[in-house]
Amino acid sequence: QVHLVESGGGLVQAGESLSLSCTVSGLILDGVAMGWFRQAPGMESEGLSCIRWSDGATYYADSVKGRAKISRDKTNGTLHLQMDHLKPEETALYYCAAVPSIDHCTTSPPLGKGRQVTVSS
Repeated sequence: QVHLVESGGGLVQAGESLSLSCTVSGLILDGVAMGWFRQAPGMESEGLSCIRWSDGATYYADSVKGRAKISRDKTNGTLHLQMDHLKPEETALYYCAAVPSIDHCTTSPPLGKGRQVTVSS
């Protein structure tokens, strides 16, 4: 059974940075990509960034390109996201998910428990 546990997030001031982590268990990671997604109330889920676990190839959505960095720690199965210069409209539930490849980062995997991120102006 796949188990994803996100940490980090919370209340962030506009213009500041966000740091999220996701611990993965119950999944053979070398065969998939892991990604960060977010969903604001009443909105579609948005894929932010994905990383191919085996070789670290990455995808970034245009909305975060240049101010986000995704990384993974293969030794302990942890996924990270660092995102800078947050804006109030980026208030959303942020969650990690496994997808077949980084090309699937534009899809909307099932919503996980996630971490609420609120960006205050």
